[in-house]
Amino acid sequence: MTDAIFSVPLPVNEPVLNYAPGSPEKAALKKALAELKAEIREVPMYIGGQRVTTAEKGTIRPPHELSHTLGYFSRGNATHVEAAIEAAMKAKPAWEAMPWQERAAIFLRAADLLTGPYRARMNAATMLCQSKNAFQAEIDAVCELADFWRFNAWFMQEIYKNQPLSVRNTWNRTDWRPLEGFVFALTPFNFTSIAGNLPTAPAMLGNVAVWKPAETQIYSAAVIMDILEEAGLPAGVVNLVYVDGQTVGKVVFNHRDFAGLHFTGSTGVFQQLWKTIGNNLTLYKSYPRIVGETGGKDFVIAHESADPKAVAVALARGAFEFQGQKCSAASRAYIPSSLWPAVKESLTADLASMKMGSPEDFTNFINAVIDEKAFDKITGFIAEAKKSDQVRLIAGGNYDKSKGYFIEPTVLEVSDPNYVTMCEELFGPVLTIYVYESDRYAEALDLVDSTSPYALTGAIFARDRAAIEQANARLRHAAGNYYINDKPTGAVVGQQPFGGARASGTNDKAGSVLNMYRWLSPRTMKENFVSPTDYRYPFLLEA
Repeated sequence: MTDAIFSVPLPVNEPVLNYAPGSPEKAALKKALAELKAEIREVPMYIGGQRVTTAEKGTIRPPHELSHTLGYFSRGNATHVEAAIEAAMKAKPAWEAMPWQERAAIFLRAADLLTGPYRARMNAATMLCQSKNAFQAEIDAVCELADFWRFNAWFMQEIYKNQPLSVRNTWNRTDWRPLEGFVFALTPFNFTSIAGNLPTAPAMLGNVAVWKPAETQIYSAAVIMDILEEAGLPAGVVNLVYVDGQTVGKVVFNHRDFAGLHFTGSTGVFQQLWKTIGNNLTLYKSYPRIVGETGGKDFVIAHESADPKAVAVALARGAFEFQGQKCSAASRAYIPSSLWPAVKESLTADLASMKMGSPEDFTNFINAVIDEKAFDKITGFIAEAKKSDQVRLIAGGNYDKSKGYFIEPTVLEVSDPNYVTMCEELFGPVLTIYVYESDRYAEALDLVDSTSPYALTGAIFARDRAAIEQANARLRHAAGNYYINDKPTGAVVGQQPFGGARASGTNDKAGSVLNMYRWLSPRTMKENFVSPTDYRYPFLLEA
C-alpha cells in the first residue's frame, strides 16, 4: 500500500538491431534458429494458467520448408472456449482491482524480457513459422511488440490522469473502468506484434481476454504467452485457444459476458462478425465494443516531379517486403508516362538482385508465402494476368510449391486501371502498375480515390509542393495512414498510429491512446462537500 502517485517511464521506440556480419545478435539468432529446428515442440493451449493439451493435433511446418516439422499444437473445441471464458471471468475481479501501476509493471517487464533474453527466440519462432527474414521479424516480433507494451502503459497513465474540472464544494472525478465482461481477440498470421497487442491492450486496462490466433502463427503466439507468464501476468487474464473460427464464434458471440471484439483480418470475416454481434445484441449485458483493422488495396501515386529512384525503391520495399503479406503493402501504383521508363529500369534491376529462399539464409530478401491456400489464390491471379491482353508482365511471374510456397516478386503493367489486380486485395508479392499520361495527374488522383473500397495506406511521391498539396486534399479520405515521399508500410508505434477507414476497418489506431479508450467504460463521479438542506430555490421567493 502506498500513497505515492507513480509515473510510467517515458517510452522510447525499441532500437532495431541490424544483424550485421559478426554482430552478437546475428550469432544469437542463428543459434536460436538451430535450437528450434532441432526440437519438435508440443504447443499447448493456455487456459486459466494451465497448459492444456488434447489428442487432436495440428502440424506446424515452415512455409519455406514443408518437409520439416517444427511441432504440433493441440486442437481445442467448444468446451475449451467455454473454459477460457470461465477462467477469464474468474480472474477478472482481482485483475480489475489491481492497482494500475502494478498492471503496467507486468507489461513493462514483458517488454524488457522480450527485448532481452527472449529476443532471439521470438525472432527465430517468427522466422520459422511465418517465413519472415531476420529484419522483418526484428521490426515486428520484437521492436513493435515491445513498443506496444511500453507505449500502451504510458497511454494508460495519461488516460487515468485525464480528469474533469471541479468547482467550489464539489469534486468531480472520472473512474476509468474496464469493460464489464471479456474481450475476444482474433489475430492474424502476418504480424506477431499485432497478435500480441490485440489481447494485451485491453488487458492492460483491467480487462480479461480470450485469444484465438491464426493457426499459422500459433508457434510464435506460444512464445508471447511464455513471456507474459514470466512477467507475472496472473492466470486467466489472457487465455490462448486453438479452435476453429465457427466453433469459437458460436460460444463467444452467444455469451452474455461478451464485451468486445479486437480483430485484425479480412474485411469479409469482420463484416460477418459484426452482423452476428448485431443479431445477438439482446443477449449481452452491455453493447460490445467492436474494433477491427481489415484489408487494404494500398496505393502509390507519383507525380512527374518525383524522384524516379525513390519511387522505385518505395515500390520494391513497399510491395515485396514479407512477400507483400502486409495489409499496408503497396499493391497498386500510378506512374506518369514521363517517369515510367526510369522507374521501370530501376525497379526491375532491384528485383533482379533479390534472392528468394529460406529466411535461415540471411542473404534472402524474399521468403515463402504463408500457406497453400494463399499460394493458390495469388498464383491464380498471376496465371490469369499472363493470359490477358490487358496486362504486360514486367518482372517475376514464376512460382513453385514443391518444397515451399515460393512466388517470385511479380510486377504487372495494365492498360485498364480497373483491371482486377488493381482492385482486389491479393495479399501477396504482386504489384500492378497503371501508367497515366503525365498531364492527367488530377484524373489519376480521382482513380486512386475511387478504384478501391479500402482506405488503409497510401503514398504520394512528388517534389512539386503544389502537386503534394493537391494530392493531400484529393486523397484526404483515401488512406488512414498516408505517406509523402515514403513507402506506405512501416508504421511505428507512437509515431504513426495505424488504421484505416472505409472497408479497411474502424480506424481506432493501434499504437495510440485512441485504441486504448475503446476498452474503457468511464464512470463520472461527483462528490458534494456541503450538501443542500432545503429543497427551495431562490426563484420561489417573491419578497
